[in-house]
Amino acid sequence: MYKELIDRLERQQALSFEEYLTLIKNREEVRGYAAERAFAVRQKHYGNAVFIRGLIEISSYCKNDCYYCGLRASNKNAQRYRLTAEEIITCAENGYALGFRTFVLQGGEDGYYTDELLCGVIREIKARFPDCAVTLSLGERSTESYRLLKEAGADRYLLRHETANEAHYRRLHPPALSYENRQRCINDLKALGYQVGVGFMVGSPFQTDEDLANELLYLKKIQPQMVGIGPFIPHGDTPFKDFESGSAELTVFLLSLIRLTLPRVLLPATTALGTVDPIGREKGIMAGANVLMPNLSPAGVRKKYMIYDNKICTGDEAAQCIECLKGRVAKTGCEIVTDKGDYRNEL
Repeated sequence: MYKELIDRLERQQALSFEEYLTLIKNREEVRGYAAERAFAVRQKHYGNAVFIRGLIEISSYCKNDCYYCGLRASNKNAQRYRLTAEEIITCAENGYALGFRTFVLQGGEDGYYTDELLCGVIREIKARFPDCAVTLSLGERSTESYRLLKEAGADRYLLRHETANEAHYRRLHPPALSYENRQRCINDLKALGYQVGVGFMVGSPFQTDEDLANELLYLKKIQPQMVGIGPFIPHGDTPFKDFESGSAELTVFLLSLIRLTLPRVLLPATTALGTVDPIGREKGIMAGANVLMPNLSPAGVRKKYMIYDNKICTGDEAAQCIECLKGRVAKTGCEIVTDKGDYRNEL
């Protein structure tokens, strides 16, 4: 029965809430088969290619106070920094030499980074490296801001929706943040022509199996080009410090279901997955993921961008160890490629 549900997904036949829930609750019975089919679907659309994105963490300042994040505004122990425009461009230069063709500018919601400043950085990166994509992951901004950044040359935007359950959203965020505005941002980004990435934490506080089934229905509905999921990992300076980490096993299974639900999606094996399980990213690739995001940030700031405890900051996560990462990926039967790694629309 469970294999039949996986086969239906592979044939692009929609599953109901109850059917997704059945798979999640009985994943022990079907986990291996789901990974096998998801791997095959990924091969069909992207071959053995694993795309790398150079992550540049531009700021650890954030105006928000999300209950799960170590960068939350009220965390007095957080180490704060900002990269200058020149430092960001230098990171991109270094990454280009290493073979990166996508740069991801990520940071807290920091008012220092005005539209004018960001547009200048984007234009400079695109002028120097016209064969590269620029992805932004800078949180909620106005419709006009998103429009200006797109006109400056930004190609993609990552904005995790965090949860498709509005009541759950309120339990993860302070009252100043709203589910409605997060959805407004995602809709704006889609309307402006960005390649849009969404995502959620697996095992976040108060999350249920029913929530996870709804996540899959939400993803099917909005058809994002990218989906970033990883296990929840607590940070000791947040209200959620005593909650348990999310499961790597469940995360990997959900990667398979997402690949089968959205066959051409760009799907990272995230740093959080590699933090919870030393070979979590390899397991993710074997289950259908096709993106890795090594860190291009200056070595001196990597440990300051601490959104959760024990985050990988050195070794294979450092972009300079790209050869190590290539070796690890090769063991999965895949290979890291020098490519922008665009979303592939159906021919």
